[in-house]
Amino acid sequence: MTADDTHRVLHHACRRAGLDAAPARLIRHAENSVYRLPGDVIARVGRIGQAGAARTEVRVARWLERSGLPAVRTLPGVDQPVDVDGVPVTFWRSLPPHHEAADPQLAGVLRRLHALDPPGEFALPELAPFVRVRDRIETAPTVSAADRAWLLGYLTDLEARLAELPPGLDASVLHGDAWPGNAAIDGAGTVWLLDLERFSVGPPEWDLVSTAVRLTSFGTLDAAGYAEFCAAYGHDVTAWAGYETLRDIRELRACSYMLQHAGRSGAARTEAERRIACLRGQSGDRPWGWRRIF
Repeated sequence: MTADDTHRVLHHACRRAGLDAAPARLIRHAENSVYRLPGDVIARVGRIGQAGAARTEVRVARWLERSGLPAVRTLPGVDQPVDVDGVPVTFWRSLPPHHEAADPQLAGVLRRLHALDPPGEFALPELAPFVRVRDRIETAPTVSAADRAWLLGYLTDLEARLAELPPGLDASVLHGDAWPGNAAIDGAGTVWLLDLERFSVGPPEWDLVSTAVRLTSFGTLDAAGYAEFCAAYGHDVTAWAGYETLRDIRELRACSYMLQHAGRSGAARTEAERRIACLRGQSGDRPWGWRRIF
């Protein structure tokens, strides 16, 4: 959806929730569109077909609040998510002034999260690491037919490899998209978890791989920084026999995300093409130095 589309959806949702959308300010337009509303309210406009993920996010936020683990909090008094023509909209309390968490701080909050017992009042879904990947590849606006066919074949291969993961850490509650941009630290030193829509149950290595690939694949984290992350969490996922499989899945997810947005700018298209070339073995060895565009 375009920014105009999400703004229209937001106005409908706000009217039904009894909120004023007129002065809404767009903060981010990416996987979800995020707006700031009056009264320290944040609105998230999702994508068609993602109502289930939005319901999970709302339930998880309320469960984490009861569990004492700091995370974004839903706006009380609103029946959520609000569905507007199949698009889910959720409303949240704004966090106190904050900035992106450092890697050791992310590791610390993940360690706490992974130690929690799953919620008893609702069932978290099983980890689905390929969610939306096939759709992104099939509908990518700029990818060639040859690259599309290769990516779909690679996806099939990774699905088979995932089914053969070796034993690792005990299954736990997962964030599902655990990178520093989804953890924030406020002025009091409290670390807050954000973007809860991919919460699930599965191997905790999935959350740890998100940081490890920044060292081994993307080249955006140095060895010293990764060592600090491992020390704070107490485990190095790169030493696990299943690391390469989860690494490869994370790389494909990151590539498919850029394919989804490749039509938005020349820089995005160039980055999408470069990521495909890397996966196809045409750009040398890892780390590849992938750029963060959105």
